[in-house]
Amino acid sequence: EMRGACPLWFPLVQSPGVFALDGDMAGYDDDLNDCEVNGNWTPQEKALHEARLKAKAKRRLRKSSSRNSTSDSLSESGELLPGGDSPKGKVNANDRKSRTGKGRGLPKKGGAGGKGVWGAAGMVYEVEEPDAKDPNYDEGDTVYATVVPELDEKLLEKTVNPIVKEYFEHGDTKEVQALLKGLNLGAHKFEFSSLALCLSLEGKASHRELTSRLLSDLLGKELSQADMARAFDKMLKELPELILDTPEAPKMLGQFLARAIADHVLPMAFLDCYKGKVDCVHARAALDRAAVLLSMKREIVRLDNVWGVGGGLRPVKHLVKEMILLLKEYLVSGEVSEAERCLKDLEVPHFHHELVYEAIVMVLESKGDTAIHMMMKLLQSFWKSGLITVDQMNRGFQRVYDELPEICLDVPHAHSIMETFVDLCYQESVITKHLRDTCPSRGRKRFVSEGDGGLVKN
Repeated sequence: EMRGACPLWFPLVQSPGVFALDGDMAGYDDDLNDCEVNGNWTPQEKALHEARLKAKAKRRLRKSSSRNSTSDSLSESGELLPGGDSPKGKVNANDRKSRTGKGRGLPKKGGAGGKGVWGAAGMVYEVEEPDAKDPNYDEGDTVYATVVPELDEKLLEKTVNPIVKEYFEHGDTKEVQALLKGLNLGAHKFEFSSLALCLSLEGKASHRELTSRLLSDLLGKELSQADMARAFDKMLKELPELILDTPEAPKMLGQFLARAIADHVLPMAFLDCYKGKVDCVHARAALDRAAVLLSMKREIVRLDNVWGVGGGLRPVKHLVKEMILLLKEYLVSGEVSEAERCLKDLEVPHFHHELVYEAIVMVLESKGDTAIHMMMKLLQSFWKSGLITVDQMNRGFQRVYDELPEICLDVPHAHSIMETFVDLCYQESVITKHLRDTCPSRGRKRFVSEGDGGLVKN
């Protein structure tokens, strides 16, 4: 059937639909265009033409999407739209142009909205109020505090013992107080006092004096009277074990109790709480010792000197008197071991040169050879036992050498006695040869006959 000037050589389908175009019909579109010019199309022919246009547009879309990263979509009217839902489609992240097809193509927020930028030039940020709905919102200022774990019984002893032993060396109670502030003793706070008491019982008299001062200084700052009372109560119960290592523990603990009550570390009624309630013999001995010391008059005994003042804490004049008394007792008794024990109790190894000096002065002021031999024997014993060092021995002799002219004013024969004593000490290996040679000697003056006019020959 002929429709105008456009021949059709295949039958038409009555219902319009979408036809796939193959390679044999590629040139048939031109004939349809010619037929459209005539304007004599039937509805079937027009529907067929539209279906072919849609199919052709889809083929073009598939080819372009496989070549480019962007994907296109086809609208219902057959027009190509950018940014379709194709899974192969990708968006260029570095493209600052509007992806919606709007705008002038300028960067976002004037170049101040990108990631990791400070913002636009001259931009001032306002203080943002905290959002109550924020999970990290805090109603008030956050306060951070250091939490120190509480020490148990095992760690307590390992921590406290070095502190107390170091305190015995420097004697500074403020340093101990500062160290205790950094510890969390918790319910075991009273055990600091008991550990300090145990260590002082095994130490010297100066250590016990320092412990009494430490307890007095810590009262009201780091320890209370209740803590002190619990510590002494624990010590009274442990006396049967302490006496194995320290036989004089009951006596010492009684002195600690008396000193603590006198220093107001313990309440005055502390001893009254134990009347008729103590079965242990050693605990009763300690309490009786404390009661006796507290009942004595102040003129007889001073509880603040119950341990004596050991070491360098004692005044120099007092140390000199103690050494002179020690030497006088030795000249009377002749017991070298007792003199050695008394010198050790003074705890002044840096001041032993004073003992050497006083011993030599006693020799120069004495009459007869008894004092010379006894003092030589005493210095020899101290030298061999190492109680007096080479430096202390040399300093003691050198002090006498320097003061010998003044000593001669009271003792005219001091030079001859000094030479005799120095030679004897050198023979017994008490002093060195150099110390013997440096001993000063007074030259003899020879007077000539009367005819020489009484001149003295050199």
